[in-house]
Amino acid sequence: MSKTNVARLLKQSDVPFDLLSYTVDEEDLSAQNVARKINYPLSSIFKTLVLETDQKQHIFAVISGEEELDLKAVALALSTKKVQMVPMNDLMRLTGYIRGGVAPIGAKKTFPVLLSDRAVGQSYMIISAGKRGWQIKLAPDDFLTFTNGILFTNR
Repeated sequence: MSKTNVARLLKQSDVPFDLLSYTVDEEDLSAQNVARKINYPLSSIFKTLVLETDQKQHIFAVISGEEELDLKAVALALSTKKVQMVPMNDLMRLTGYIRGGVAPIGAKKTFPVLLSDRAVGQSYMIISAGKRGWQIKLAPDDFLTFTNGILFTNR
């Protein structure tokens, strides 16, 4: 089993998970493509987006592959006026991860985690393991507990 930082940290904390692998297509890093390659429904694939508030605070927003991020919903959840996506060129510097491999666990810096309430009621969710070609399957409750995550409604 290839060890990613995410897998190592979850294992150290006795959080049950499965490590899934797939062949990376550099031309298509979409959640839809990941779902197809690992043969799981798109609703179970969660993508991690890095945002910045108007107070320059960084946040991980974790949303279902079926969703588009509603920046106003995130701002509302954080009680801030405005949030925006972090430029792709800043991902590595801020998180230690590259596009297509950003994980809300094991990043260079710990940021607050918002999880779409679409994860509620699902027996599992699948997130990046921190490397392209690797995904982690775990229970949404375990994810929320491990990350001290906050549920939000992504309208």
